[in-house]
Amino acid sequence: MPHSNVIAFQGLPGAYSDLACRSVHPEMETLPCASFEDAFAAVREGRARLAMIPVENSVAGRVADNHHLLPEGGLHIIGEHFQRVNHQLLAPHGATLATIRTVRSHIQALSQCRRLTRELGLEAIQHADTAGAAAEVAKLDDPRHAAIGSELAAQIYGLQVLRSGIEDAEHNTTRFLIMAREPLMPPAGAGTTITTFVFRVRSVPAALYKALGGFATNGVNMTKLESYMIGGRFTAAQFYADVEGHPEERPLRLALEELAFFAREVKILGVYPANPFRYQESQRDGDD
Repeated sequence: MPHSNVIAFQGLPGAYSDLACRSVHPEMETLPCASFEDAFAAVREGRARLAMIPVENSVAGRVADNHHLLPEGGLHIIGEHFQRVNHQLLAPHGATLATIRTVRSHIQALSQCRRLTRELGLEAIQHADTAGAAAEVAKLDDPRHAAIGSELAAQIYGLQVLRSGIEDAEHNTTRFLIMAREPLMPPAGAGTTITTFVFRVRSVPAALYKALGGFATNGVNMTKLESYMIGGRFTAAQFYADVEGHPEERPLRLALEELAFFAREVKILGVYPANPFRYQESQRDGDD
């Protein structure tokens, strides 16, 4: 299969990452990978043109593994996608809400559907991923066992949906980054742009304050800033940041120049168009 028509993701067929791939690129074939590292490798090695990588969820928070992988994965961010997570209660045909006794899924999916688990008095059983849980329930083919997963997983594994939209939080959404071997930077001035980068600061007082001062003085909106440990050292931290702006536009160019003066190892991971979902959310918040 030509790699130009393939997009890789971590998980089994029917996972939410698979659903995200199909939502953004319905014309492409999806390539399941055992790990995030394997998904990156598939693109680097030419077995896929793109990779769909989750980085944060509105309920569960960040996907920590990928913040470590992004700077060293050898790929570039070329886009973002926000996937609404609609959990379904899946079971073999013939099962009913009265027959099921257990529910299997990824720990995050289980935690996002606690209300239903309590309501039905189900025993929650953790699984490596949602699609794998659906596949296992299909194999068991026992009306006592159910899974939490996507509607796509139900279709793939031949399960019925006993109840739809079972997540506790209506805003349950996962943000994905679309990765490629080569950068695909939009031209400056062509709409709202997101620039993602990582950097380190020296372990001295006010280092982070000074490093970020240029973004404030140049009017650059920073939408995300997170730190995580590197090299197993408590005194060394790397920062991951998303900002609105294009490096070729004056405000962000000046801010990055000032950042480079106070920080070290500044690395841009991608410059890409902002997904409209960001501003739909802001508009809804304003209406409220």
